[in-house]
Amino acid sequence: MKHAIGDAVVITKRQLLQLARVPELLVFSTIQPVMFVLLFRYVFGGSIDSGQPGGYVQLLMPGIFVQTVAFTLASTAIGLAEDMKKGLIDRFRSLPISRSAFIIGRTLGDSLLNIVVLTVMGITGYIVGWRPTGGTGNMLLGFLFLLLFGYSLSWVGVIVGLSAKDARVVQNVSFIVTFPLTFLSNAFAPTTGMPRALQYFAEWNPVSTMVAGCRSLFGLETEFGATAGSFPSEYPLITSLAYMVILMAIFIPLGARKYARAAN
Repeated sequence: MKHAIGDAVVITKRQLLQLARVPELLVFSTIQPVMFVLLFRYVFGGSIDSGQPGGYVQLLMPGIFVQTVAFTLASTAIGLAEDMKKGLIDRFRSLPISRSAFIIGRTLGDSLLNIVVLTVMGITGYIVGWRPTGGTGNMLLGFLFLLLFGYSLSWVGVIVGLSAKDARVVQNVSFIVTFPLTFLSNAFAPTTGMPRALQYFAEWNPVSTMVAGCRSLFGLETEFGATAGSFPSEYPLITSLAYMVILMAIFIPLGARKYARAAN
């Protein structure tokens, strides 16, 4: 166990050192979410009634944060597909390291990148008017939840990345998964404007409960429609934590098994 943890730490360092060798990865990882912030803040913000004190940017930023960490699924999946194509998995297989260390280190490295991205986004949000009012402790707890959410989704990315050998296919599949989850949610607009049947999906969506939980920690409220009064609407943080536990309980063993078969 101790040996496996040490190996995972080494692989995580490898992932982070790649940012120093290829700084473009970090640059483009931060440019896209910053563009989303500016686009929604100044292009769509004026046409959406947020119902929040402080305007649309207060509603927007938690949604952008959650969307950004949700794309950890895509980055993990694409990275693993590229590693398979380059033969890195076969090379690591020949080394005296734990079988699980490679994917654990991969998911940790991709998730830790979110610390930098969320920091840049938070600064950008503050510049354009975002002012969390829940207190410093709650704000830090919100960011911790965001990192954990991204980490749980990265294990879904492990399955996607190891299931297809072409990074282009993996990219398309990842976006097919993440885009409906983020846009059919309360991330960018209240769900009360959706058709009632769609509200049930949108409000039980893990992205929606995560966004609602972060808003509560940042000092805001989320208006629910069809599911108002339900457990997810009343306890979004607990619901989000349950979703994360379920995702990791399912996809960590599946990912480890999938990697073991891919390495054979």
